[in-house]
Amino acid sequence: MRIDSTGRTALVTGSTQGIGAAIAAGLARSGARVAINGRTEKSVGAAIERLRAEVPDGEFVPAAADVTTDEGARRVLEIVPSVDILVNNLGIFGSQPALDIDDDEWRRYFEVNVLSAIRLTRLVLPGMVERSWGRVLDIASDSAIVIPAEMIHYGMSKTALLAVSRGFAKEAAGTGVTVNSVLAGPTHTGGVEDFVYSLVDKDLPWDEAQREFMKKYRPQSLLQRLIDPEEIANMVVYLSSAQASATTGAAVRVDGGYIDSIVP
Repeated sequence: MRIDSTGRTALVTGSTQGIGAAIAAGLARSGARVAINGRTEKSVGAAIERLRAEVPDGEFVPAAADVTTDEGARRVLEIVPSVDILVNNLGIFGSQPALDIDDDEWRRYFEVNVLSAIRLTRLVLPGMVERSWGRVLDIASDSAIVIPAEMIHYGMSKTALLAVSRGFAKEAAGTGVTVNSVLAGPTHTGGVEDFVYSLVDKDLPWDEAQREFMKKYRPQSLLQRLIDPEEIANMVVYLSSAQASATTGAAVRVDGGYIDSIVP
């Protein structure tokens, strides 16, 4: 299967590192023009420099703004006013005892992980519908289904994102626009390394720390390792393509078999 997204413009939020950067690289390889989003021009510029080294013929557009605000979201869309592929990847996570999570922290997780995706989808969907083509992808998590005891506020936000994706898919029914969520499993990123070391012995070498984390905190993983960001990106690139035209309203798993369920 050869995926060709030439002529399409993609916006990937939170794409200066980790899964977002891998998705941006994958979309660029498929021929899409990709807007790279982060909070600061410095972080976005550094990310584009790395991405151009990785994908020399890729077209990347700097789109620095805080998309957790209405002003920031509209600023990004001034830079790329016609978005064909929206990947709502921005998200925060962290561990905290359930009874210690205060109201402000619950709101922060909802604002960043859910409302930012809602806001951008609301802004780009009308144009997609008018053009009779578009792809919206919300990067969710296995934690949406298997709520981690140590981060239920994160799990809550990702569960909400599944509902958001399904609802917007219904709004776009019959238009040629698809809306899906991707259930990403435990993935190896810099942020996740910090998270792993917050839960296991900080003196362990990384390979041992990873195995200890998976054994103790994610024992149901069938992959029995952390997923590479590129493996998440591969699914996103496919779902962003013309070949995925019959997949909408779905929660598609790239979880290494972590979710102990046949569906989704």
